[in-house]
Amino acid sequence: MTGIFRRHWPGQSDRPALALHCMLASGSYWGGIAGHLGGRVDLSGFDMPGHGRSDDWTPGPDDPDYHTAVTRIAASFITRPLDLIGHSMGATVALRLAVAAPEAVRSLTLIEPVLFAAAPDPDEQARDRQMQRLLSEGRREEAARGFVAVWGAQDFDDLPARMQQQMIDRIHLVAAAGPTLSQDRADILRKGGLESIHAPVMLISGQQSPPVIHRIAGALAERLPDVGRATVPGAGHMLPITHPEQVAGLIAVNLDRA
Repeated sequence: MTGIFRRHWPGQSDRPALALHCMLASGSYWGGIAGHLGGRVDLSGFDMPGHGRSDDWTPGPDDPDYHTAVTRIAASFITRPLDLIGHSMGATVALRLAVAAPEAVRSLTLIEPVLFAAAPDPDEQARDRQMQRLLSEGRREEAARGFVAVWGAQDFDDLPARMQQQMIDRIHLVAAAGPTLSQDRADILRKGGLESIHAPVMLISGQQSPPVIHRIAGALAERLPDVGRATVPGAGHMLPITHPEQVAGLIAVNLDRA
């Protein structure tokens, strides 16, 4: 796909890494993580379609779903084994890549992967239905407010007006990724898939994140051959932004394990 804005934080040239951001944000927030890593990896990233400085997502009738489109873009960055880092939906893309090509992953750090199919949750299912209903009725701001109330770092009303509008404009992308995350249409959880990842994996959660996040981490950890789990005290879902030093420290632990 054209119109994708690439990001790069230079570091150790023989240690490439790729970082994948969450929904309704951009790759820019990995800059804080890169700073705390101090050049230990040569970190690349990109803004997902419809996010940050990338072009809007305007799929044609024969184009893939949103999650698949993002996964293909991420795969285009991989030319040799690398350290793969993902947050929220970005973490599910990272996991999808690792299952598809475990030999391409040197280490895998998953920060709050929202693969809800791994731990079906009635509350999340209700939130999905609510979002679909609001979007079908054209109530985009209410949908964005509801999403941020659960997954954001601060109240919607405390965000700058420009950021509020960006979230309203993009909220349909959250719904577009929903089936892959809640129904595992990408078959990430297929038999033998997680078990094939022999690179060291680190699962990072925020202490104050929704309970489903911790259940997902537990379900994934049960199947991964080489896995560590960490919880950041006082943090919520947006911990790469709110707690970059702690998150970078945990990423570094996993880098050392590779």
